[in-house]
Amino acid sequence: MSIFGKIKDAIFGKKAQAAEPAAPATPAAGSIGAALDAATNAMAAAPAAPTAISEVDVEAILSAQAANTGQPLNWRTSIVDLMKLVGIDPSLDNRKELAQELGYTGELNGSAEMNIWLHKAVMRELAANGGTVPADLTD
Repeated sequence: MSIFGKIKDAIFGKKAQAAEPAAPATPAAGSIGAALDAATNAMAAAPAAPTAISEVDVEAILSAQAANTGQPLNWRTSIVDLMKLVGIDPSLDNRKELAQELGYTGELNGSAEMNIWLHKAVMRELAANGGTVPADLTD
C-alpha cells in the first residue's frame, strides 16, 4: 500500500470504525417469535436507498488523536509529526516515497521546502478524497 494510502486509511478508518453499527443481540432461546418481529421491524425501518457517507472531518479526528498521544505533535504544520500521529514511520525514505507518489518535482533531500510541500499536498489529497480540511492547511 502507498504511504498516502496508509495515511488516508489511518484517518478515514477512524470514522468508518466509529460509524459501524453494533452487532445485533442474539435472541434468547424460546423467543423466536420476538426475534422475527424485531427483524421484520428492522427491515421496515431500513431506508429504501443507500444514504451518502458524510465527509470525514480530518481536523477533528487528528486533533482528538493528538490529544490522546501524551506528547506534543504539531501535525498542523509538520509532515513528520503528522506521520507519527497516524502511526507511520516518518523516515526520510518514507517521505521520499510519499513525495514521489504525490508528484513532488524538487530534490528529495528532506529539506524544509520538501516537508512543507508534502504536508500541504497530503492535506489537499485528503480533501480530494472526501475529507473536510481547513483551507489554511491546504494553501
